[in-house]
Amino acid sequence: MSSAFIQLLVLAGIAIFLILRLKNVLGTRDGFEKPPLTKAPAGSPTVQRDFEVIEGGPDNEIADYVPEESEAAKALAAMKLAEPGFSIREFLEGAKGAYEMILMGFERGDIKQIEPFLADEVRDSFVDVIGQREDQGLSIEANFVGLREVSLEDATYDRATGEGEITVRFVGELTSAVRDASGEIIEGNPNEIKRQRDVWTFGRVMGSEDPNWQLVATGG
Repeated sequence: MSSAFIQLLVLAGIAIFLILRLKNVLGTRDGFEKPPLTKAPAGSPTVQRDFEVIEGGPDNEIADYVPEESEAAKALAAMKLAEPGFSIREFLEGAKGAYEMILMGFERGDIKQIEPFLADEVRDSFVDVIGQREDQGLSIEANFVGLREVSLEDATYDRATGEGEITVRFVGELTSAVRDASGEIIEGNPNEIKRQRDVWTFGRVMGSEDPNWQLVATGG
């Protein structure tokens, strides 16, 4: 085998490696967004349900999260019709990461990190609370431990605007302590795990190019 042919093979191998690396980098998507839809492995068992997407075929996923024939089920069906690649399971996986990121950003007063994922009204509310803490010389030392529960509570869809909203209930665990300007703990315990319950609503225009959901409402 000639040296020229060997060199050609080596160069071809390097080119393929670089193309694959570039594809991986360009395919990376940041933020709280819908991951690409993945197909179930061949031969995987499926559960047949009678629920149907509006004007479409049967949808086995919706009934796993909300009662069939409920308004929330109809809203989720409309979202899937507007955006066929939408997956409730993948949305909830993204919501878990968003919950930790937004909650910890708020606790630590880092509004810049989480601002892109907040609707204007929620952002303004967070800014006000963080500003009040700073004015009082208070700081929060917090660490996220994990999620004990995540459940889909409700869903709505506005056909006129194309905006879908999904309400999720979180039960998280974290450590938290409030310190005054001198560093003394005035509330909480950094070594004690506490449970926190939140009901958050995320919104997004279905079918839009922007894959990111925003936090549009908070509650307990």
